[in-house]
Amino acid sequence: MTEILENLTVRPALAEGDDTSIDLLSHVLSQIQLTGDRVYSTALKKKGRLGLQSDAAYVCVVTKGALRLEQDGRTAVIIDTGDLVLLPRGAGGLRFTASDTSTTVILCRFRFDPDSLRGMIFALPQCIQIRQKESASWLEGIVHFMMVEAGDVQPGAALMISRLIDLVVIRALRTWVHQGNTSGWLGGLSDPRIATTLKAIHERPMQRWSIEALAGIAGMSRSSFCERFTALVGRSPLRYHNEWRLALARGLLAKRGARVGEVGLSIGYESEAAFSRAYKGLFGHSPRDEFKLRNGTGV
Repeated sequence: MTEILENLTVRPALAEGDDTSIDLLSHVLSQIQLTGDRVYSTALKKKGRLGLQSDAAYVCVVTKGALRLEQDGRTAVIIDTGDLVLLPRGAGGLRFTASDTSTTVILCRFRFDPDSLRGMIFALPQCIQIRQKESASWLEGIVHFMMVEAGDVQPGAALMISRLIDLVVIRALRTWVHQGNTSGWLGGLSDPRIATTLKAIHERPMQRWSIEALAGIAGMSRSSFCERFTALVGRSPLRYHNEWRLALARGLLAKRGARVGEVGLSIGYESEAAFSRAYKGLFGHSPRDEFKLRNGTGV
């Protein structure tokens, strides 16, 4: 008998030291590329509004005072001193203003590679808040180092800034996963049964997975598994598997000497035409165009 949908979205607490989830997070985030280009501090007067670019993603860390986060139709949220906010898709309709006192915020601006698992990036919530008590052990030291590098004019400073922002984003997502309040594809990591099937997909991406086989790994019925996986991850099991294979293919196409047909066969497609159709459907351009973009030459 199929579980009701309300029960399917209950997310069990993540076990302490869950190597499966941490390993899967590394696998997925390795395919999501970002470039950080600026770290700076801004001071806001009482009730002053925080200005953010609409086409950029941000990490915001409140170092003094508090921010008030407002969104149409929702109760305002207070972001206190020491809290971190991750905006993976930009501010959009969110409004950030200083609360009842002057406020200082450190901003890390970055952009995701538009072709790196776009569906997974947009499956993330618009705003992820990490409270000071959950980030105190790591955030202060990294922020201090970032501000030092932001004022450094030595060669390599820009690369250091980008790498440090990358580190903060990954650490924030990992902390969020451990809280057990995740949604989208990260939600699957908070459920031990779904995480086990995700691990199998990531370890054996070329296998022709069936719903029955994956449900068996999860120890669930076929219908319950499909509903729970889709509710937590945001896409069906077989769609997730296919997108993961295509993401791996994208990495292979970046190598010089790669051949489109061979790459397609290596990830399980029986013909170059089928591979090209699937690739273009996900990334918006053909694998041959990908190769030319990455290598500056024809195939």
